[in-house]
Amino acid sequence: MTVNYADVEPGTAIEPRTYRVTRLDLVKYCGASGDFNVIHWNERVARSVGLPDVIAHGMYTMAQAGKFVSEWVGDPGAVTDFGVRFSAMVPVPDDGEGATIEITGKVLAKLPDNKVTVDIVARAGEAKVLTRARATVRLP
Repeated sequence: MTVNYADVEPGTAIEPRTYRVTRLDLVKYCGASGDFNVIHWNERVARSVGLPDVIAHGMYTMAQAGKFVSEWVGDPGAVTDFGVRFSAMVPVPDDGEGATIEITGKVLAKLPDNKVTVDIVARAGEAKVLTRARATVRLP
């Protein structure tokens, strides 16, 4: 999908997307990131430290939000700035279904040089898992 600068205005909504995360995804992310903290793959240890279950890496959740914006614009290289604050965990049960991260967004502002600021909302169940999630994107 290609989005053009002329076609968006502040308030333009981005089609919501849902991303599934399973235990296998977390194990793969451990290998890719080098973050093998056991709370991301061992339910016994996660529960022993007070967590509800194994939890997704915060950076994994952030990556899904980045993917959301990249898919919207059609070019990952068009994202020129991206930041979030982590506000809640994404528990990932070992049930074959995993967890779901639902992501929505809207254009907050048009900037010079064909750039826009996008506000992103990511939820897992009722919990908002990212706050202050914003991306600056250069559009054609």
